[in-house]
Amino acid sequence: MSDRPVPRPGLLTIAPYVPGRSQAAPGVAPVKLSANESPLGTSPRALHAFNQAVSEGLEIYPEGTSKHLRVALGEVNGLDPDQILCGNGSDDILHLLAQSFLDVGHEAIMSRYGFSVYPIITAAAGATLVVAEETDYTADVDAMLAVVTERTKMVFLANPNNPTGTYLPATELERLHRGLRPDILLVIDSAYADFVTAGDYTAGIELVDNARNVVMVRTFSKIGLAAARVGWMYGPREIVDLVNRIRSPFNLNRPAQYAAAEAARDIEFNTRLREYNADWRDWLTQSLNSNEMRVVPSQGNFILVLFPDAARASAAFQALYQQGLIVREVGDSYGIPNGLRISIGPEDAMRRVVGILKDFGGRP
Repeated sequence: MSDRPVPRPGLLTIAPYVPGRSQAAPGVAPVKLSANESPLGTSPRALHAFNQAVSEGLEIYPEGTSKHLRVALGEVNGLDPDQILCGNGSDDILHLLAQSFLDVGHEAIMSRYGFSVYPIITAAAGATLVVAEETDYTADVDAMLAVVTERTKMVFLANPNNPTGTYLPATELERLHRGLRPDILLVIDSAYADFVTAGDYTAGIELVDNARNVVMVRTFSKIGLAAARVGWMYGPREIVDLVNRIRSPFNLNRPAQYAAAEAARDIEFNTRLREYNADWRDWLTQSLNSNEMRVVPSQGNFILVLFPDAARASAAFQALYQQGLIVREVGDSYGIPNGLRISIGPEDAMRRVVGILKDFGGRP
């Protein structure tokens, strides 16, 4: 008998999620380029709706199913609101999915450089994570299918992926699904879908519509509501019903629900954000690609810059950090010690990043 409460086996082996830095070097004004947040702020319509909801009072519980937001999402995306579930950020929904479908003895699959939350939620459910190797920092369908076993119950695919920015086109996404048994849930994490400009991309709605073992998970965090923590899932009715049974009551506050509804409807703002992101993502990529640095082609609102080795990546991070430009190191959290992830930010910050790194030249 223990002299204290004993946690479930495996929980103490989980490495907690570590967010990107937010503090700059002493005496330097920080520019945060480490968390893939919106460089254009928040939709004015969303901000007005948030403030209006606050002004109407905070003493009453919100509507428990986020109906106001689900209706807006259905309206904008042409979806049945009853097939939508909302959560406290997309991470909340990913956790709920793992708790719903994974257990001791089960396996979940992710690609080598997939989102670092997947290992956490898999271990928390008592299951085993299986990692499939990638091809040039891109998820490999054949590699993922090759590691499927009779114990496989879930496959996580971030598309586009964080932190690499790479993506699978619709044909490859469909091929992945065709290769999975009907009892394996394919979780398409489309957190960065709002920034994709590739013509052969799909966020996953069509797959959900034509299958019983696919869900698509999205977020509002990247389009201006990171502080409000709003995520949503589109899936088969039976999966939505199941996850609804275990989610926390009132898991999305009313100001967040109303702000997200207007953020979804603000097509003008979202289009402007996507176009701004694409312009500066392409400019940053073209400006930094050189013999010393390689930028992985990205469809997200960030780029991954690869240096010849970890020492040069660390030196580059410090060169930026000393000037207040805070980017994301991806060695410990993602296993890419020679890489830096740089969010698309204000124009001045983008030009400063290029000036420092080009002058730096990748040298230690």
